[in-house]
Amino acid sequence: MNRISSQLGSQLSLVSRDGTRRSAAPALVLVGHGSRDPRTLSTIRALIEKVRELRPSLPVHLGHIELNEPLLPDTLASLGTGDAVLVPLLLSRGYHVKQDIPEAAAASSANTRVAAPLGPHPLLVETLYARLVEAGWRTRMSETARRSSGIVLAAAGSRDPDAAVDTRRTAQLLAERLGVPVVPAYASAAAPTVPHAVRTLAARGRHRVAIASYFTAPGRFSTECAEAAPWIAAAPLGAHPAMARLVLHRYDQAVAAPAAALERRLASA
Repeated sequence: MNRISSQLGSQLSLVSRDGTRRSAAPALVLVGHGSRDPRTLSTIRALIEKVRELRPSLPVHLGHIELNEPLLPDTLASLGTGDAVLVPLLLSRGYHVKQDIPEAAAASSANTRVAAPLGPHPLLVETLYARLVEAGWRTRMSETARRSSGIVLAAAGSRDPDAAVDTRRTAQLLAERLGVPVVPAYASAAAPTVPHAVRTLAARGRHRVAIASYFTAPGRFSTECAEAAPWIAAAPLGAHPAMARLVLHRYDQAVAAPAAALERRLASA
């Protein structure tokens, strides 16, 4: 049903209100950060395939900010003067979303729009929940078990305060879903660290602490955070079907929004 709805949305987007056919939809450019860990690139490629399955008529490309090819400027150059929407595979606002990606878009010949980052959004919470269940989180637990349980939401970290706001919002949404405290923590550039967050929960009587991996793909940071888990550690978000739906949701938002409204969303989402 999700695939049918997405394909129907793709077809309807090519028809204007007066019934005439619009020009082809803008290409979707997924913007990854880049990583030296080969698992990251393979995971992103798997996510791209799920996006293509949901919307086969949409051209989907990949560009990286650093470390992996193709780099974003090269991907944009390959599009010439065509239309494109850049969807950051990033989970919060920060320097890459506010500076690096818009600057690369502005320097290219392509007619581009930059979508909002993936988070915060309920589809991320759906994915986090699924990964926790896969790792051993019980969907039903006694009240005693619930009172002794907690989650550390392990994220990459950023010096941008907006990134922390976005991560805290995701933690709040996940806490509402699970009914236990969720403490955001970071692998770098921000506090608290994951071990500190684990100790904080233990001091509150929460000794069954799970790590929710708030990373788009496996890599050094996600591995280090998982090693700090006193109980279970979930896999990163990865190529979960909800992630593919979220990518297309951000793309559709950017296509539908006036340019000024999109700039405001990037600044305040």
